[in-house]
Amino acid sequence: QVQLVESGGGWVQAGGSLRLACAASGSTFSITAIGWYRQASGKQRELVASISSDGATIYGNSVMGRFTISRDNAKFPVYLQMNSLKPEDTATYYCGAAGKTFTYDYWGQGTQVTVSS
Repeated sequence: QVQLVESGGGWVQAGGSLRLACAASGSTFSITAIGWYRQASGKQRELVASISSDGATIYGNSVMGRFTISRDNAKFPVYLQMNSLKPEDTATYYCGAAGKTFTYDYWGQGTQVTVSS
């Protein structure tokens, strides 16, 4: 089992920045990738960014060039630096962990990000 906890959400004006953090505990050795997903009201959950255990990153088209996923030398926490935020970035942001099957089996409780115009 893996437990994930997100932090760092909040309210910011358009053009501002926030940094989210994803902390993990439990069987973290089994994790093959960490992904940040978001879900806006009335919309489906979408990939924001992911980072694999070997450091490969993937970004959603809508955040490329504005958001950066990273981690320190240790595997955790995994950070999501969000710059040039737009009102359309408003959503609940979730941290997910993929196991050996490369499917996201574990999720945090989410953290709200609100960007005002």
